Amino acid sequence: MTQGSGLVALVDDDADLLHATTQLLELAGFTVIALDAAEAALGVVDTDFDGVVVSDIRMPGMNGLQLFDRVKAVDPDLPVILVTGHGDVDLAVAALKDGVYDFIPKPYAGERLVEALKRASEKRRLVMENRRLREAAALAADGMPLIGEAPAIRRLRETLRQIADMDVDVLVEGETGTGKEVVADLLHRWGRRRAKPFVALNCGALPETVIESELFGHEAGAFTGAQRRRIGRIEHSSGGTLFLDEIESMPPALQVKLLRVLETRSLTPLGSNETRRLDLRVVAATKVDLGRPDQRGDFREDLYFRLNVVTLRIPPLRERRGDIAMLFGHFLGKAAERFGRPVARANAAVSHHLQSHDWPGNVRELAHFADRVALGLGPEDEAGSSPARLPKPAAALPERVGQYEAQLIRDALRDHGGDVRGAIDALGVPRKTFYDKLKRYGIAASDFRPLDASNRAIRKEP
Repeated sequence: MTQGSGLVALVDDDADLLHATTQLLELAGFTVIALDAAEAALGVVDTDFDGVVVSDIRMPGMNGLQLFDRVKAVDPDLPVILVTGHGDVDLAVAALKDGVYDFIPKPYAGERLVEALKRASEKRRLVMENRRLREAAALAADGMPLIGEAPAIRRLRETLRQIADMDVDVLVEGETGTGKEVVADLLHRWGRRRAKPFVALNCGALPETVIESELFGHEAGAFTGAQRRRIGRIEHSSGGTLFLDEIESMPPALQVKLLRVLETRSLTPLGSNETRRLDLRVVAATKVDLGRPDQRGDFREDLYFRLNVVTLRIPPLRERRGDIAMLFGHFLGKAAERFGRPVARANAAVSHHLQSHDWPGNVRELAHFADRVALGLGPEDEAGSSPARLPKPAAALPERVGQYEAQLIRDALRDHGGDVRGAIDALGVPRKTFYDKLKRYGIAASDFRPLDASNRAIRKEP
């Protein structure tokens, strides 16, 4: 039987038939989610479902046609294959006109279902890949490096879209260099406030004697040296977004004043008795967990709870290693364009560094590393010599990213002696994704395994 690959949500209320079909499809190389009711499938299928739905038509409760209607409402591009009895053929033909991918009348040969699933899985793969490319291209066009396919990053992008138009204050948590200002800027760009100012202030970069005036503004003569009126950052951001970076560094006295501004949505500048109303949205960023007293220090608990309406956490780069190649390719292309140089091709030293380094500086450090590679100043190899300047490839950016990704996979397999489980753990990607990429790049794990006495590669698969 021809081998396939992909994810299948298989729905049938006949337990024996469900078990037999599951075995058939797993032997053909598919990953199967076996479900005995259509209602259960709705808990599995969403717009991110990277597979195909196969359902019997005749079932108690919700039938296969009703399931198709519900799936179509969730994602009209998700392929649904219906398995029909003899009396349901007319219904299935009508459903084809409504968007069902295929129908298979009973009884059927296993090869018929496998072939239909192969075609449907390939269609779904192309749909999902095009969606990811469009999303990445849109972000890259804005210069926004919030790209990647790690589940946490995908959820973060989805949450940003959901709350961008909501007038709620947001607390962004993340280590240095993870992209907290990028998240704040996207909240502003993707929401209705985009036409108004995005005002950013680093609370740890200004001395205490200056930050109060910067935030709240002052009237002429409010203090020595105040020769003219100044509109503070808070008032200037009215209607737009105020981004307060390193909020944990704000002096305690100013925390009290900021809390009042957040509660009343108004302020009184220094030297004035006039209270001014504000259309305010605050995004605050912190590199510590303000919810923990041992990390909060002298940061006010009441201010933390006032800011903590919505909390977004940005994962460090070491928790999303599968995104490193894509991010590096993005930054490398930007750096080459900025420096007016040809795009360098990653050599073994660069690939090893991308895979093995812990990236304590996170995305910011990766961007700086891409700058170095673009300038021909990549990491030194084991012999201590600098890599030679590399020629410009004739490939487009997606192909270059694929080359980097394939090299990382080969390096991981080589480092783990062809042990697939070890390579998957090192790269931090799902097992199915790993096997899909092996197939895409034509990589055989057996090529990296040691040889036994009979000169055959030792088998090491999970």
